Amino acid sequence: MRILITNDDGIHAAQMIPLVQWAQKLGSVMVVAPKVEQSGKSQGIELHESFEAKKIDLFPGVTAWAVDSTPADCIRFAVLGLKESFDLVISGINRGFNMGTDIMYSGTAGAVFESVSLGLKAVALSTSPEYYDHAVEHLDHVFDYILSNSLLDHCDAYNVNIPPQGERILITRQGGHYYSDDFVPVGNDYFKARGKCVYQDRNDMSLDTDAVMHGNISIMPLTICRTDLRVYEDLTK
Repeated sequence: MRILITNDDGIHAAQMIPLVQWAQKLGSVMVVAPKVEQSGKSQGIELHESFEAKKIDLFPGVTAWAVDSTPADCIRFAVLGLKESFDLVISGINRGFNMGTDIMYSGTAGAVFESVSLGLKAVALSTSPEYYDHAVEHLDHVFDYILSNSLLDHCDAYNVNIPPQGERILITRQGGHYYSDDFVPVGNDYFKARGKCVYQDRNDMSLDTDAVMHGNISIMPLTICRTDLRVYEDLTK
């Protein structure tokens, strides 16, 4: 299996090398990740300016490129620029949950959506900041579940969130808002977004937000289709 790893926290994110070491159990690994943190960049790409893409020494036996652009551009550069092919893309491990409607902002999820658009299968991995150093310990459990249940035969992409001490795995659907922002004036007509948690517990374990906040590992199938099929079917009867 050929595996491509990216991470919107940047190529030097603390859990990059532990993830690479773990992924080598599945097959050969290549890393193409942002040069610096690109959180919140969703599926944005650079169309107007050139950007740097530089080969670096990251881990013995692993080809790694630091790309001065977004996670989605890292996927595009690996496939369209380097002309590489992969059996699986792993995006993460992100330092912070990506769940609910907030995934539309996520660079971690953006890399997965870009992968699917290029015909690849992909998995996004995220965890809470306080559990960041330990989430890799759950990956045997998570991928045993994914592979033993042939999840990638049913859907090309999944969003995985790993809470502290998460043991039970639940297949989930998208919940509501987990995070929002206030905009704080910082002087001279400048404002800065200040994040806050807006999660509301519905005690519905079918939702990724509730499943994770109640201590379960959430695996949510993703789609890049933006068509509201219910409305489409209603309007075309």
